[in-house]
Amino acid sequence: MKKFPVWLIASVGIVGAFAGAYAAIHSVPDAKADVMASPAERERMKGMLANDPGLPSVAPQGFDATIVVFSDYQCPYCRKMHGNLKQLLASDRKVRIVYRDWPIFGAASLEAARAAMASRYQGKHAAFNDALMAGPVKLDHIAIRNAAERAGVDWPRLEADLARNKSAIDASLRKTGQLAETLGISGTPALVIGDYLIPGAIDAATLREVLQKTRQGAR
Repeated sequence: MKKFPVWLIASVGIVGAFAGAYAAIHSVPDAKADVMASPAERERMKGMLANDPGLPSVAPQGFDATIVVFSDYQCPYCRKMHGNLKQLLASDRKVRIVYRDWPIFGAASLEAARAAMASRYQGKHAAFNDALMAGPVKLDHIAIRNAAERAGVDWPRLEADLARNKSAIDASLRKTGQLAETLGISGTPALVIGDYLIPGAIDAATLREVLQKTRQGAR
């Protein structure tokens, strides 16, 4: 089986609220969530990561597992991970994906993240997210506008939604940065699947494997 770095989440919170503790493991079969933090702490942490109404998500009715994705639109590895997640969504109708934009590659990344988050107000996040991930890795305002056009985004409405919801969008982005720092995430992409924190991209087969392990643990 493919080896990859996985961490069990012990506890989490906004920086300064809870201490973060992690135990390294090196393969999914060796994971033992019950030796870490209490179930209540883990559930509180997962709730903070995933249950933010200000975040874009794909949440099919009756989902039984959640993947939280930390990503940046100018991160080439995030683009590969995005393809794996799309493949997963096409085959698994019971998984929720929560998108935590973490724009760590500069001003263009921040502009893209804000625009993508604002596009959800016109129901275009999925299409815009795909278009940004399929466009040039090096972004600028023109590339972002071009992606919006390909996704069928109404740009004047997006600008109005950005202005109207700027405080909420920026608050969500700050919270994502704080959570990443608390978890010790040093770059993108990073995934949280159940009790597992995966720092870095994984292939589609490993993604399904971790998801299966999470579901087995939930039972």
